[in-house]
Amino acid sequence: MNASGATPASTASASKREQTEPTATLEVEVKFSAPEEAVAPGFDFVPGVAGVDVEVREMSAMYVDTADLRLTRAKRTLRRRTGGPDEGWHLKTPAEAGRMEYGADLSEGSVEGEGADAVYRVPESLLAPVRSIVREHPLGPIARVDNVRHVSVLKNAEGTPIAEFCDDHVTAASLLPGGAETSWREWEIELIGDMSTDPAGAQLLERLGAVLRIAGATPSDSPSKLATALGDSKDAAPVPPSPADLPEGTPGRAVVDALAANVAKMVEWDPKVRRDEWDSVHQMRVATRELRSHMQTFHGILVGDRIAHMESELKLLAGVLGVARDAEVVAERFENQLERDEADVIDGEMREELIADIRRDYDRAHRRVVAALDSSRYLTLLDQLDELLSDPPVNPNAAEDAEREAAEAEAKKAEKAAKAETESTATETAEPRADSLDDADAIAEEPEDDGEPSPAEAAARIVDESGEEAGHAESAEDADAAELSAPGTDADPTDDVAAGPSESEEPAADEPAPAPEKSPEQIRAETNAVLAIHLAKAFKKFEKRHRQAIEGRGDKSIPVADREERFHDVRKAAKKLRYSAEAAQSTGMPTKKLYAACKTLQSSLGDFQDTCTARHVLLQKARRAHSHDQDTFGYGVLYQIERMDGLAALEAYDDDVANVLKAYGKLESKMDKAREKAAKERKARAKDRDNDKDKDRGKGAKKRR
Repeated sequence: MNASGATPASTASASKREQTEPTATLEVEVKFSAPEEAVAPGFDFVPGVAGVDVEVREMSAMYVDTADLRLTRAKRTLRRRTGGPDEGWHLKTPAEAGRMEYGADLSEGSVEGEGADAVYRVPESLLAPVRSIVREHPLGPIARVDNVRHVSVLKNAEGTPIAEFCDDHVTAASLLPGGAETSWREWEIELIGDMSTDPAGAQLLERLGAVLRIAGATPSDSPSKLATALGDSKDAAPVPPSPADLPEGTPGRAVVDALAANVAKMVEWDPKVRRDEWDSVHQMRVATRELRSHMQTFHGILVGDRIAHMESELKLLAGVLGVARDAEVVAERFENQLERDEADVIDGEMREELIADIRRDYDRAHRRVVAALDSSRYLTLLDQLDELLSDPPVNPNAAEDAEREAAEAEAKKAEKAAKAETESTATETAEPRADSLDDADAIAEEPEDDGEPSPAEAAARIVDESGEEAGHAESAEDADAAELSAPGTDADPTDDVAAGPSESEEPAADEPAPAPEKSPEQIRAETNAVLAIHLAKAFKKFEKRHRQAIEGRGDKSIPVADREERFHDVRKAAKKLRYSAEAAQSTGMPTKKLYAACKTLQSSLGDFQDTCTARHVLLQKARRAHSHDQDTFGYGVLYQIERMDGLAALEAYDDDVANVLKAYGKLESKMDKAREKAAKERKARAKDRDNDKDKDRGKGAKKRR
């Protein structure tokens, strides 16, 4: 453990398995401010209330947070409370219909010392839901809240508690610099048990709230006791890094906005993945891959060594998530396929073993995901992403660099075409090469590297080849072997290199007058031109992958697995094109139809890939079962079902691709016009700068004479 009280995530995974799960309760309540002289009302006459029990509780709570109040700013509260029936550690997080309150026993954590200097060791079970927010930043006390609570427990006709009315007499002190002590009176109504989700509970709250207003209370302006306790001292606390507020319409702003949205999704889905909520692994993997794809697609807008380092880390994270997601998909497919008529020949015992086997694969993969999310490497990555967004290394010459790159690619393309034409003329028997894969545009020739495995590779990562038996506990060493948990070996992200060669800088005496400020229209036009070039690169790669797929589709000399792999490559390229189109929308580019067409194609090819992965998993499991002299008939049945489903998924391929090509074709002329307009404006401004420079030199020469 570190001095903050937060257990370092890299060493906590083993102990976490021994921790009990925290209690979780949906908290639905309303708060009122009450004057000191107000008389607390009774509730016997309220419809639905048949009895009231009254008691007095004395409680004291210490709230903990990071120095920059990450939890508080994210509307989370973490406290250690003594006194009352629910004393213990409490974490409150936002929920759709109120707040979720997680609880842990006092014995699961500890406190060393007293007052503001005390060290709070928070239970790991409560840190897990906010680990992506807190990360490894030190936790310390920020406020003390003492409360003398007069409680009225309201019961229905059956004697079941349905709500609590709390008359709180609060004394609190902020422990932040500049904090002060304050006191106030507060009335609170909280629903109990099933009433928090029952429509009758909302009606009861309205009735009880009306009674309190008649008694002199007013709805509270403060969201929590902690907010009231901190008061203005919160404003003096440091602020966590936040995305830079770059000028609207600029390339840097478009890319930063896109990256920030993905980072926010990662942080949002992190606790849901840990709880193994439905679809959470999938959504976090999508956010991770989309974030990396944006970084790759918009190389040249953001520059420096940090980008490459983060891409590498995101690739590892997506890979760990991918194993669990693929296992989850295959398990769902197996369950659904076994319900089909074609599978009725598989007996019950084999059905149960098939499902149990793939579920073991998923459980093992999910444990490794959690180990990765607890690693210092992952938590450091989140901090690095925040720092990148708060101080993005934007290339000031992005427009010029993108234009030059496009021109060079076009020149290479023309050179290749001319060479191919010469060879074709010289040799009459030679096959024309103008449409061959060797003539793919130079702009799309960079290697594909998105970290997404092929169906065969995915299957190999899903299936456990160790022969692990059901119920066999995985060791802490195995769980921590997730690749992301290993120490980082990539380039030091702090070794960032600023964009722009210093050699090109003019001597100070010859520097031209500052360029006139660009209008919003000029900025947007230039931005669209830059994003159009990056979008074109993504499209060229997609076009190349598509040609490979259709040229090999009917070629029986190519193994089936290789032909299928080409469609997998098309899907990855379509996904990258879709992400690029989404980012370009933020600056007003009309990419909505292209985005939708790519999404449709990606979906159908995703279905196809799922069948391929499932078949490879079935093949591996069948071979393993055969080596153990087990019946493999059921695997064969499911294999054939997956094969037929895969062919069906490809039936829409031609139409889906045609829609992508059509959408891009309509967009292309608009992008060309935007690029040409931006180029003309740059040339005009360069000419103006040269004129100003000549004038300055003339003035200097005149002064010297």
